[in-house]
Amino acid sequence: MEYAFGAVGGIVGLVIGFFIDRMIKGTAHKTRAELLADAEREVDAFRKDQELSVKEELLKRREKLESKIDTAREAVLVRERDVDKREMQLKEQQGDIRKKEQMLQSTQQKLAERSKAMEARQKELSRVLKEEQEQLYKISELDRDAAKDLLLNRLETELSDEVGALIMKHEVTVKDECDRQAREIIGMAVQRYASAHTSEIAVSTVDIPSDEMKGRIIGREGRNIRAFEKETGVDVIVDDTPGVVIISAFDSVRREIGRISLQKLIQDGRIHPTRIEEIVVETQKEMDEHIRKLGIEACEEAGIRGLNKKVVDLMGRLHFRVSYSQNVRQHSIEVAHLTGLLAEQLGLDAALARRCGFLHDIGKAADHEMEGGHPAVGAELLKRYGEGEEVVHAAAGHHDDIRPEHIYTVLVAAADAISAARPGARRETLEKYVRRLEELEGLACGFPGVQQAFAVQAGREVRIIVDSEQINDRQARKMTRDIAQAIEQSLTYPGEIKVTVLRETRTVEFAK
Repeated sequence: MEYAFGAVGGIVGLVIGFFIDRMIKGTAHKTRAELLADAEREVDAFRKDQELSVKEELLKRREKLESKIDTAREAVLVRERDVDKREMQLKEQQGDIRKKEQMLQSTQQKLAERSKAMEARQKELSRVLKEEQEQLYKISELDRDAAKDLLLNRLETELSDEVGALIMKHEVTVKDECDRQAREIIGMAVQRYASAHTSEIAVSTVDIPSDEMKGRIIGREGRNIRAFEKETGVDVIVDDTPGVVIISAFDSVRREIGRISLQKLIQDGRIHPTRIEEIVVETQKEMDEHIRKLGIEACEEAGIRGLNKKVVDLMGRLHFRVSYSQNVRQHSIEVAHLTGLLAEQLGLDAALARRCGFLHDIGKAADHEMEGGHPAVGAELLKRYGEGEEVVHAAAGHHDDIRPEHIYTVLVAAADAISAARPGARRETLEKYVRRLEELEGLACGFPGVQQAFAVQAGREVRIIVDSEQINDRQARKMTRDIAQAIEQSLTYPGEIKVTVLRETRTVEFAK
């Protein structure tokens, strides 16, 4: 306020000086007294106007300040009311928490009391049970171990009946569904692939026109036979067998080269070290071309593209390898088709599945040259020649040597089993066949209650006759599963074996 009145005074002074100067200049004819009076009147009027305007300005500012103060007061009041509400809510929550704490303490106390009561009851129950057991032992005249064995035997019998009942209840539904899906997938795959597969055995004998040729094959002091064995890497056995010379070698390709070379030498008639070397080199070149051709034909038949040349050659070498009298090259083609068809039924990559199935036994072409079984050897070769992870894993795990991590490994294992177990795929020696049947029948006869066991269907089914007085229907169902599991764990066999338990009651009477 003081600054405002000072400013107004300064302005008034300037105005008075201005008006006095003007009046002096413009009204020189008036008297000095009149001029001063007029100036004073004008100054008073101007001063009053300025004071009024200043007061009005001050009033306006005051009103604005009062309005802001009122607004601030209202905001403060609103905040105070919110704070009061929150304080009330906090007080209510604190009250609820106190009540809950009291209830929790009360509950804990009750639980502690109940726990003590339960412990006391448990001790009392144990004491009573012990007394009753002692009384039972005295009444039955059995010691503790005998009574325990009696109870366990009774429990085992009851549980056996219950397990048999559960198996009979759920097995039908599960088996029907599994059989339906398996028949639909595998049946369609097998039906779509009809393999004209014939088993071939690598020939290890060479016919000669006469026994005189044996002397020429041996040569003077054995130089011809030594040169031949050195060039081919095979063993030539010339014995008393008429009209035949035997060639022996672990490598089937070398054995085939030796067989063809010896046939050429016999036809040519010129048998000496130089001619032997020429014939063997020529036969090796022909065999390499033949192996490459066989590999290419196998790839085309299986629909496989982009294989390394070394892998193609290895597939061609499988033509001269047999497993249980089954040609491995033809078996690989068959597994490729089956794996691809199974993958199609499951909505997977059929091309990748065929590749996995086609190369799963590639290790058999080099397992005599590298350490390890053919799954590990095959996986190492495929990894070396740039095949994918799924293909390498299928070769390594198709015989469950490792845990399957890809679905294609499982499909290859299934297709491999289908190809090996189909009728006519493999042949066993009579001795192994008879021994396997005897082991199968002996294992079945080892179960209590079994009267007789017969291996039928070339060992693919075992029929077991049980004593109807010792074994009931539920126990027969459980026995069927137990025998099947025992066969899986203790015997080695191709494909699968069906277990059939026969239980019947016969009543016989004679009329005299």
